[in-house]
Amino acid sequence: MQAQQNPDFSDDELFEHHSFVASKGQEPLRVDKFLMNFIEYATRNKIQQAAKNGHIWVNGAIVKQNYKVKPGDEVKVMFEHPPHEFLLVPEDIPLDIVYEDDVLLVVNKPAGMVVHPGHGNYSGTLINALLYHIKDLPVNSNERPGLVHRIDKDTSGLLVVAKTEAAMTHLAKQFFDKTSEREYIALVWGNVEEDQGTIEGHIARNPKNRLQMQVFPDGDEGKEAVTHYKVLERLGYVTLVSCRLETGRTHQIRVHMKYIGHTLFNDERYGGNKILKGTTFTKYKQFVDNAFKILPRQALHAKTLGFTHPVTGEVMRFDSDIPQDMADCIDKWRHYSKHSQ
Repeated sequence: MQAQQNPDFSDDELFEHHSFVASKGQEPLRVDKFLMNFIEYATRNKIQQAAKNGHIWVNGAIVKQNYKVKPGDEVKVMFEHPPHEFLLVPEDIPLDIVYEDDVLLVVNKPAGMVVHPGHGNYSGTLINALLYHIKDLPVNSNERPGLVHRIDKDTSGLLVVAKTEAAMTHLAKQFFDKTSEREYIALVWGNVEEDQGTIEGHIARNPKNRLQMQVFPDGDEGKEAVTHYKVLERLGYVTLVSCRLETGRTHQIRVHMKYIGHTLFNDERYGGNKILKGTTFTKYKQFVDNAFKILPRQALHAKTLGFTHPVTGEVMRFDSDIPQDMADCIDKWRHYSKHSQ
């Protein structure tokens, strides 16, 4: 494999750069599949197009999409996308605003909406909608206007957005000091034995799949993460739970619940889109497949949000209804559990 030092492309057109080193335990894997495990929202077509254009390198040499990645390989890829300043464009997108005043607003984000622009999602995000609604949003340390916290694309629910720098600082400190209230409702695989409990374990990125997070129980990697859960309803092969966040790590509830053996229902990234509990009967498989179609995302909703108003000092608490797709899925399981006794 000959290294090509001067590939034919213009740096002015390639804005998205990624570099990864394959771990010692990496099994031989096609480079296009390897990159899909590491780059969020990167489609197979996008990766294959990069390979076709000569924009994927392994150990300094251009490779084709079928190259097998080996332990220790340094993999680099470049994609074409608009530069950062073109991502933050106001867009006239409807917002479900639960509350708004001069310094903040609370929005109920639908499932499927990305919170901020990034790889593969350059428009149609919550930030694009907010910039249309509010002309001047303060920017946080990650250059994300108005954001104090965030929730995943396929998680629905409540978010607070700061409209002033003072409000952003005040609210961010509440989240850091763990004085804010965040309750999520989740449908998880299996019968959660304890009526309530606390999950502790540092969370960091999975070294073999950068799109997943992983629990490091000894605390040797990652950041502290604490989730308090309570069983709301037992529905046979699945359980409806309430999760209260003490910390706010990426994918915290999703990875913590998987860690205790109860992956979220239809959470594709963590394997919840397979039948993890239940019978081998064909009718049951059809039932679960239908439930997946009703709820084509992870069963997670940010239901309750509480914080102290940064100006008035008033304790504010907001609650949102479980969205229809998740409610329909829960009802389907409720009906199944009653009639399969």
